[in-house]
Amino acid sequence: MSRAALLVLADGRFPAGGHAHSGGAEAAVKAGRISGAESLEDFCRGRLHTAGLVSAALAAAAALGVDPALLDSAADARTPSPALRIAARRLGRQLMRAARATWPSGELDALARTFPKGAHQPVVLGLAARAAGLGPEDAAYCSAYESVSGPATATVRLLSLDPFDATGVLARLAPELDVVACAAADAARNVADGGVDALPAVSAPLLEISAQAHAAWAVRLFAS
Repeated sequence: MSRAALLVLADGRFPAGGHAHSGGAEAAVKAGRISGAESLEDFCRGRLHTAGLVSAALAAAAALGVDPALLDSAADARTPSPALRIAARRLGRQLMRAARATWPSGELDALARTFPKGAHQPVVLGLAARAAGLGPEDAAYCSAYESVSGPATATVRLLSLDPFDATGVLARLAPELDVVACAAADAARNVADGGVDALPAVSAPLLEISAQAHAAWAVRLFAS
């Protein structure tokens, strides 16, 4: 295993399409729920322990070799918002292109054939981590970090927030990211005995509702 591959996969410059998505931050900014670094931290913390945990567990399970089609169905069941399901599959399709070019893999090829319009992004992420020789904890860390780094980066653009302040938010959340990534990897290991129902299914209803409203905006900076 090359741990350096994790740096490549988690790098914001990896061409996986995440730059076009705010992780719900655009809708939260418009609604006044994010207005600065303090409220950004609150938003990211909530996202990390809900959508972030779910995505990290799905990614970890895929990295362990759990059937990606089952995981994709599990992701669908844990994503009530049609807008978020569409966004997750678009991100999955873009990540698939980048991952197949970077770490050629028969498993990635098979998933691309099964889901030509895109599988859920966390499932593709976990399989990309597996193709790169990484383990479930690595996939969980990458996914959990993405769940907060996306909104933090988007808020710099949306609010002209000082990038140093946005990075400080991520640094303060690091201990909680450790907890979430470890919990996600542990849950993924339980799939062998308990099936995909062993994966977390925590929810963030306001993220789902806001995503539906955001999808109907006539003008927006981010796709989601």
